[in-house]
Amino acid sequence: MAINNRSAGKGVLWFIGPIVLFALTMGCGGGNQAAGKKGDGGPAAIPIHTTEPVRIAIQRQVDLAGTLISPEQARVSSEVAGVVRQVLVDLGREVVPNQVLVRIEPKEMEIALRRAESQLRQTEAQLGIDGVTVKEPPPDEQVAAVRTASANRDDARAQLARAQRLRSLNLLSQADLDAAQTRVKVTEAAYQTALEDVQSLRASLQERRAAFELAQKKLNDTEIRTPVAGTVSERLVQPGEFIRENTPVIGLVQMNPLKLRTGVQERYAGQIKPGQTVQFRVEPYPDRAFAGKVGNVSPAVDQGTRTFTVEILVENPERLLKPGFFAKGAILTQRDENVLAVPEEAISTLAGVTAVFVEENHKIRQQLVSLGAREGKFVEVISGLKGGETLASSNLGQLATGIAVRPAGERAEGKPETGAPEGKRQEGK
Repeated sequence: MAINNRSAGKGVLWFIGPIVLFALTMGCGGGNQAAGKKGDGGPAAIPIHTTEPVRIAIQRQVDLAGTLISPEQARVSSEVAGVVRQVLVDLGREVVPNQVLVRIEPKEMEIALRRAESQLRQTEAQLGIDGVTVKEPPPDEQVAAVRTASANRDDARAQLARAQRLRSLNLLSQADLDAAQTRVKVTEAAYQTALEDVQSLRASLQERRAAFELAQKKLNDTEIRTPVAGTVSERLVQPGEFIRENTPVIGLVQMNPLKLRTGVQERYAGQIKPGQTVQFRVEPYPDRAFAGKVGNVSPAVDQGTRTFTVEILVENPERLLKPGFFAKGAILTQRDENVLAVPEEAISTLAGVTAVFVEENHKIRQQLVSLGAREGKFVEVISGLKGGETLASSNLGQLATGIAVRPAGERAEGKPETGAPEGKRQEGK
């Protein structure tokens, strides 16, 4: 029986042993949960630096990405046909308005001008003007041809009156009277013809003046001039080449100012207005910021991209920017004062969740926040804080709700002084 009792005792010990070990393990774990309590042997409070929310001014902005374009970009064409005699500009050269770019051989145009001028002077002489001191023709009755026809008509009428008196006295034959009457009709017809000729000459004068001016213009057009200031982007003809009318000869682009064209999301439609400042950068000059002003805002939204077009005017006096450059920057919309913000080192982001750690009575409370714009080292807090809280700004990866903390630099309670070996402290007790 004694042997059986010992065997039973061993069985009881084998069953109870793991339970006791588990209880001891749980007891140690429970002690760890009570971290920071005096004299319980738990871990020390975590040292942290602290900060507070502040009120700052934030510049609101809308990000943009777009392409620089020239507001004036065109090909200058020849208005006359002929052989190219000179090309006076090269690629990349800046030109001013009315500067000669290309010269066409003018000989044919000079001959045409002289012919037109000769025909014009002939018509002016018929109307009794010289085109210099007297440019407008006189009234019809004062033109020489009309005056002659009028005098002949008046003389024929006087002769008819005399013939009629003589015929009444039977001193003139009927045949002579009939001849006088016929002469009156002829002179009246001649007078009417003279008036019509003068009216035709007036119309011819206008036509020949127009022909002379056209011939003069064609001669002037043998010197092809630039209509606007710009930079030569294409040279399309060479000396000795025959070109026809409307042939492009030179490509021009305006370099100052330029336009930055971009598409802005429709949710910002109420914020973008002409005159707002724009800041941007381009790849060839990554360390330099360029500025512009919002110039034109499209009133319509593209249904495919849900964006609306914005054109920004950019001054380019140094000619550093070129049409076609890709630019990234922001439109500065408004500046808000008294905005609640926290330093970026007080923000913890994990798995898409953004939070701060509020210190209250040496304990941590995790607080979820919604963030907005960034201004320097501060980030706007849209919701989650009221202001005045004390926030942890260090060791954020070790913090969670309920964790005990202490100011960084203070001696942890129940721990040796910094730099004093634990063994020597025990000897001094």
